[in-house]
Amino acid sequence: MLYVLLNRFLSPWREAEMKNNIAIIGIGSNINADVNIPRMLEILAGKVEIIKVSPMIRTKPVGIVDQPDYTNGAVKIATPLGRKELNLLLKEVEDVLGRDRTAPKFSPRTMDLDMVVWNGKVIDKDYYTRDFLRRSVQEVISS
Repeated sequence: MLYVLLNRFLSPWREAEMKNNIAIIGIGSNINADVNIPRMLEILAGKVEIIKVSPMIRTKPVGIVDQPDYTNGAVKIATPLGRKELNLLLKEVEDVLGRDRTAPKFSPRTMDLDMVVWNGKVIDKDYYTRDFLRRSVQEVISS
């Protein structure tokens, strides 16, 4: 929204200087995933341009195994935000959806959003160790 408002005041040459960054975000949820994932996409669509969403897949939990299976996927987006600003936005979306940051690592989550690819470069090491994440990224990368 702020980007749209700012564009009204920028000269045409300044608008040409602004570029969109392309990111692929890994998605995970095992608490009300059928509600939380669509809600997350709705919130995200109000802040960035959603290019493509991968099919969602069920996966076994990592770390703490005594919990419900996860629903995982990926979303490809375009945004004028920088990497740090986008990461803050993702954390904000997680918080809006009830993410408990006091829980132990690998515990159940309403939403887990991780930047996996930034402008064509893999930036999350989990990409190399989690097959479901690689498959989800490949589903959206060519769009």
